[in-house]
Amino acid sequence: MSTPVRDVGVVIVAAGASTRTEGSELKQFRWVAGKPMLLHSVQRFMERDDVAIVVCVLPKSHAGDPPPWLFQCDVDRLLVSVGGRERDESVLNGLEDLPPEVRIVLVHDAARPLVDSDTIERVVAKAREGLGAVPALPATDTIKEVDELGAVVRTPDRARLFHAQTPQGFPRAMIDEAYLRGKSDRVHATDDAALCERIGARVVIVEGSATGLKVTTDEDFARLDGLVKLVR
Repeated sequence: MSTPVRDVGVVIVAAGASTRTEGSELKQFRWVAGKPMLLHSVQRFMERDDVAIVVCVLPKSHAGDPPPWLFQCDVDRLLVSVGGRERDESVLNGLEDLPPEVRIVLVHDAARPLVDSDTIERVVAKAREGLGAVPALPATDTIKEVDELGAVVRTPDRARLFHAQTPQGFPRAMIDEAYLRGKSDRVHATDDAALCERIGARVVIVEGSATGLKVTTDEDFARLDGLVKLVR
């Protein structure tokens, strides 16, 4: 049986300051659904035989002394990088730490701890076709665009609107160019695909998952625990 080629690199962004949750513990280190939030994502990606490395981008205060539970993973495929002041700076630091053999890059937010393996597979498959890939769910609510005073200026057709999730996947050359040009032009983005769209790269939507919920507030922790109980 042939050995799978390990050419996928994963950058997990876990450098946030957790300003919208209570307590002193960082959100990405808090327990949810039975284990620390960050550990969920690291172990999920390491289930894949084609993953060469998982880079965890942590706050500067923790990068030199990561929580010990992080080393429950395959340490030969684990690397810790130092986060920046903004999300895009953290991602760029992670990208720069990927080894040369990486050809496909996945960027994932640690705040989405329950990403499922099928979603990851769909993203990787599109990236292998040379495309940027964003897992997403269709918008179910009517969306209003407003001006700076709160007046409605447009109601987009929700049939063409989607809620983006992570991991977002890209050929390495695409995401590297997008981030380097973004840095050069001093453009910030909260979404990796947006930087790729900006340079004219083709990005497509793939089916996301209900378990891809993003944890932002304390209420989300309880919501995620409840979701896990329903799924199990």
